[in-house]
Amino acid sequence: MPFELFLALRYLRARRGRRVARWTAGAAVVGIACGVAALIVATALANGFRDELQDKILRGTAHVTLAREGGEGIADAWGLAERVRRMEGVADAQPTTYEGALVGGREGTNYALLRGLDRQSARALAAVRGTVTKGSLDALFQEASGEDDPVPAVLGEELAARTGLTEIGDEGFILTAAAVSPDAQAGRGGARRVRVVGLFRSGLYEYDSAWAYLSTASVARALGARPNIVLSVEAQDLYASDRLARRLREELAGGWTTVDWREANRPLFEALALERRVVALIIMLVTVVAALNITTTLALVVVERRADIAVLSTVGARAPSVTLVFMIEGAVIGAAGALAGVALGLSTCYLAERFRLVRLPPDVYSLSAVPLHPHASDVLTAALAAFAVSLLATLYPAWQAARVRPAEVLRHE
Repeated sequence: MPFELFLALRYLRARRGRRVARWTAGAAVVGIACGVAALIVATALANGFRDELQDKILRGTAHVTLAREGGEGIADAWGLAERVRRMEGVADAQPTTYEGALVGGREGTNYALLRGLDRQSARALAAVRGTVTKGSLDALFQEASGEDDPVPAVLGEELAARTGLTEIGDEGFILTAAAVSPDAQAGRGGARRVRVVGLFRSGLYEYDSAWAYLSTASVARALGARPNIVLSVEAQDLYASDRLARRLREELAGGWTTVDWREANRPLFEALALERRVVALIIMLVTVVAALNITTTLALVVVERRADIAVLSTVGARAPSVTLVFMIEGAVIGAAGALAGVALGLSTCYLAERFRLVRLPPDVYSLSAVPLHPHASDVLTAALAAFAVSLLATLYPAWQAARVRPAEVLRHE
């Protein structure tokens, strides 16, 4: 064993004359551990919030939305969908609609987004069916026996609560732009009756409070006109959706617009990324302050061990070796704090995830609970950053130890 490592470990285990130094060393370990644990929990919380939002957003929206320029609907939607499916990087493509309307019931009226579903869109139906909590999605596609029959709809639970349409079979009305058009004034438009055939809960407040699923035929009936059909494109690689959007525009020639999911939600995800960086920086500053205790500890050790340092120098130990002794001692303290912080941080993440401890008001944060997703890269970065800061904190006292003059120390000792 190198004598530098031997002496560093011996100084750490020494009990005589080091009470103050031991307390400061313990405080350094605890401080670094708390800083690393807080950093791991904070990044895991930010990851979980981002991942949960992303997952719920992509359940209801397309990876890439393909539409005609100028807001004109797609005429041969299924023919175009077949063509798009054959393109590289496309997993699926299905026609859909997004139309604004007012939905009213016995408790009041609320804005709603009418999302059109097609009977042939198996993947879209499977995704929505997994969120239905009451009723049946298949009831959307029942044929209407008359023009005045109510439009079947599956409402978000929050939207249903606001309008009072909370039970299967409840009837209200849908009011669209057709109600104020010239056709409506002539008696050929206006509000349509709506009948609840199901309720859904996606877990994302914006969807649950404002979305209503209808068949594309029912959307046309509610509008009193042909709906604006767009294409919902699913990418094989979620994070290559921007390249897929560019390829779609190039291969379909002019007259098309695309919006990928990251572009549509850019302000939200940029705000989350900024918040994550700021929180990590603040907590890292706490770790830096805790690491300063290592400087204090080693400075005390240098004062207490001046005679030992002088003897070492006298018997031939060079300045780099003396410096290394105290750097190893500080590194051991930093490593102990980093490892303890990793254990504490991961344990906290597990308990918080196991018992769903992080709960939020859904009308403010869109989510009712936030999972904690610690990533290996984040955990490793936190531990290495704390260790690096601890190592830097050893430089000054180690340098001071190397400057001890043996003759002066031994004369006074």
